[in-house]
Parts: sequence; structure tokens; C-alpha cells
Amino acid sequence: MKQNLLDFDAHGLTTYFAEMGEKPFRAKQLMRWMYKEGESDFAAMTDIAASLRDKLTQYACIATPTIMREELSDDGTRKWLLDVGTGNAVEAVYIPEATRGTLCISSQAGCALDCSFCSTGKQGFNRNLSVAEIIGQLWWANHQLGKNAEGNWAISNVVMMGMGEPLLNFDNTVSALRLMLDDHGYGLSRRRVTVSTSGVVPAMDRLREECPVALAVSLHAPNDALRDVLVPINKKYPLKDLLAACTRYLEQAPRDFITFEYVMLDGVNDSVQQAHELLWLVRDVPCKFNLIPFNPFPQTHYRRSKPDAIARFRDVLMQANVVTTTRKTRGDDIAAACGQLAGQVRDKTKRTMQRPVVLHR
Repeated sequence: MKQNLLDFDAHGLTTYFAEMGEKPFRAKQLMRWMYKEGESDFAAMTDIAASLRDKLTQYACIATPTIMREELSDDGTRKWLLDVGTGNAVEAVYIPEATRGTLCISSQAGCALDCSFCSTGKQGFNRNLSVAEIIGQLWWANHQLGKNAEGNWAISNVVMMGMGEPLLNFDNTVSALRLMLDDHGYGLSRRRVTVSTSGVVPAMDRLREECPVALAVSLHAPNDALRDVLVPINKKYPLKDLLAACTRYLEQAPRDFITFEYVMLDGVNDSVQQAHELLWLVRDVPCKFNLIPFNPFPQTHYRRSKPDAIARFRDVLMQANVVTTTRKTRGDDIAAACGQLAGQVRDKTKRTMQRPVVLHR
């Protein structure tokens, strides 16, 4: 079987060439062709010696997941379903905006965390994605979207907010992040690459030390009792531990705040009283809030908070001088909005037989 070179970060690719008897600079050459130029044909890499090109053609490949389906939203959002083999497929979403293009990438086939309001979690879990399957989403999306008039790829920002918990696939996620940041790879700023986590505290500490990028934390509740229901990993890493990890992360973070994501669920976590409780909870953590109107999916009994409830909740936070935005729902007509990604998962957890927890007042 040929070696997929997308599975290597710079260090891994350098080691691979050394094992072939090649000099280290070949890794940088190849990375520029793969990522800067988006080239997958070794024969087209004209500044690489012909003998090495022949060797690579024989023993290696540059292969991304196969695209099974593409959908285009009325608002310009694009969603791709990518085949990752063994009956599994994951989704990636591109969100165009006036000043940037953001790609939302998946890190697992399914998700093991089973957050009660998330469509991905209800699909169950099969496996972690490889480095090639993670970075391949960015490679393919750039190839599909092309470059702008300035010669830059359309994608300027990457968020690890697709299917799966990135920090439970730590090594492969970090290798992919390094390719995004590497000047010979995509050369993205650490401020333009965001990892979203439900709160895997030990992995947050590792990320701070090994590859600090912007961090978003899926909070969704102002107390442990409610968060235990909405985000079950809270039972293992409760809010006190999570917020302490957020404070530690800021010591190395490229931004001076943590983004807290908060899905707005009607009658569950959207009261003015809960907004005040939330302020007390995060009082010692420099942060901003991203309020996310709940996006429905089949068989959920949760409802989206009413616009006036979201506005009241937001106003409480903003009056306390906490920067708060309400995420504009994008791509919900093609089930590409936050919390709706599902793909195709050969579930190993039997979770698809369970019904979501309902918690209405």
C-alpha cells in the first residue's frame, strides 16, 4: 500500500525522506507543492529531481477523502460529505463572509461525548480520523474553491468544530494543526485556527504546551447540575476544573480571551437568572460569549430559544461588559448549521437506539 503523504506533518515528512536517503529540504519542497500549490501529481513538481518524483510515484500518494455529496445553501454555505471508508462519512462546511472564508472541519467519525442537544452525538461513534482525513478536508475544500484575485486560497480561517471532539483525537488533530500553521503548509495565523472542545481538561493542558491556537469551549450551562445533562463529560471534568484549565490555557494562547459557546435552548438554559449565574461562574476568566440559537435535527425534543429570550440573555452579559455575539445561523436549510452535522457513522456505541434527554421547565 502506498504511503499517503498527507498523514505527515513537517517532522514526519522529513523523517520519511531521511529513510529514503533524501535530504531534509525535500520535505519543505514537497509541502509547498502539496499545500501552497494544491498539487497531488508528483510529475508536476518540476523543481524536484526526476528520480525522486519517480520514487514517490511508486511508493507514495497524496490522497484526500472521496467526496460523496456537495450541498449549497441559499446563503452561500457549502457542505461536503466525505467518504472515510468502512461505511463512515464525515461532513465539512465552508462559510463565506465578506472579509473571510471559514472552513469547519471534522475530527472523528461520530462523537463519543453524546451531548444531548447535538445531532453528531446522536449518531454514535466509530473511530478517530487520521491526519490525512483531517487535513484532507482543508486540502480538498481549497482545491474546490480555488484562489482569489490576490492568489490566496479562499479559506482564511479554520475551526475544528465539525463532527467529533478534537481533543479526544489529540495526536492526529495536533499534526493537522501544525500543517495549517506551518509556513511551508497553509501558513495560517494561530489566531485564525480555532479548536472547539467540550472540556477535555488534560488535553487542553497538552494543547497549551504543544500547539496553542485559539480556543472555544462548549459551555452551554451555568452550573454543574445542568451541564451534567447537556454535556455529560462534565461529570468527569466539572466546571471548577474546566475553568481552571481555561485560565491556564490563556498563559500560552494567541488570544487574550477564551470563547465560550452557549447553545440557546428554550426553557432549559436561557433565563435571565441563568445569565446572571453564568456571569458569576466566569468572573475570573477573560472571555467572550458566542450565543448559538439551537438548530433542530430529527428526533430531538429541544426547541430554539425565542429571539426575545436570546436578546434578554445577551443584554445581561453585555451590561456586565462581557463581549457577547449571537451567531447568525448559516446553512440550516442543508443541515450544515452548528449541531446539525451527522454524516454517516457505523456506530459502535449502540447510542443510535437511545433517545435524547429532554429537560424543559
